[in-house]
Amino acid sequence: MPDPQTPPTLDDVARRAGVSTATVSRCVNDPKVVRAPTRERVEAAIRDLGYTPNFAARVMAAKRTFTIGAIIPTMENAIFARGLQAFQEELHRRGYTLLVSSSAYRAEAEAEQIRTLVARGADGLLLIGHDRDPDLLDYLDRQRVPALVAWSHDDTARAPSIGFDNRAAMHALADRVIALGHRDIAMISGISHHNDRARMRIAGVRDAMAAGGLDPQSLRLAEVPYGIEDGAGAFRDLMARRPTPSAVLCGNDVLAAGALRGAAKLGLEVPEQVSITGFDDIELARLVTPGLSTVHVPHREMGRLAAQELVAMIEEQRPGVSQCLTTAVKHRASLGPVPVRHPDTR
Repeated sequence: MPDPQTPPTLDDVARRAGVSTATVSRCVNDPKVVRAPTRERVEAAIRDLGYTPNFAARVMAAKRTFTIGAIIPTMENAIFARGLQAFQEELHRRGYTLLVSSSAYRAEAEAEQIRTLVARGADGLLLIGHDRDPDLLDYLDRQRVPALVAWSHDDTARAPSIGFDNRAAMHALADRVIALGHRDIAMISGISHHNDRARMRIAGVRDAMAAGGLDPQSLRLAEVPYGIEDGAGAFRDLMARRPTPSAVLCGNDVLAAGALRGAAKLGLEVPEQVSITGFDDIELARLVTPGLSTVHVPHREMGRLAAQELVAMIEEQRPGVSQCLTTAVKHRASLGPVPVRHPDTR
């Protein structure tokens, strides 16, 4: 019987479960190689005794910290939440801990956080998008810390990615808008500097305009931070121009929710007087009124696959294998045919 005044040891767990200490160690460090009945007996002993594995010993034995860092651009809205949750769940299942930092869309902050996470012993990094100084990738190569990109896919990029084609996804949505007769088109985008996702979504709208016989340079574009009030303000500014746009495509659902708020303040009916679309298909897209037409991104699948691939890169010491996931247009009530007459917002 272990002394209640001292922490339980690996030997205590082995005695309680009726197995060897080596079996307990395998259950803790690589549970999938242990038969289910034995694993369940060991796990029950660990719970009963309140045993905590010696993390330092595990790190020394494996020469890894079993920690992965993720640097996301923002924690202020739900854009990254669903994918990051699935990423964390899959890492936990594989015995890894996740550390998350936010760069606030600042390249210099991301660079500092990359170096800090490496200094703290992160075995690998999840990064968002491909826009960053190549010197950072050189640094990660020298440190032998693998990095995987999510929320973007680019076959020509240096870093592997589990993501999607932002340009093609927005092209598909803009095609739907143009097919409904819209010719006066505006866009509210996130700031495209150091943001390949925003830049590719703008390009996707212009691609669709060119394919539909419209002048891509006629796109009226507002670039603002990703906030609801920023979207509302940009919408009001766009609707003050002549001719007024009949459709406003937004770079994500948060901006689109702001555009819907701006339309309500101007007394405009959506989509009877102006159509509004988003991108991402986060829960907000289904909660706003009218329901938001948007691009569905498979956030959870992306997070799960990214965790699997990054762990494989770490444990198998191999380059990453990129994968481009499928997106889909979700046509809801905020997108309708072009109005017979544009609203007068003066």
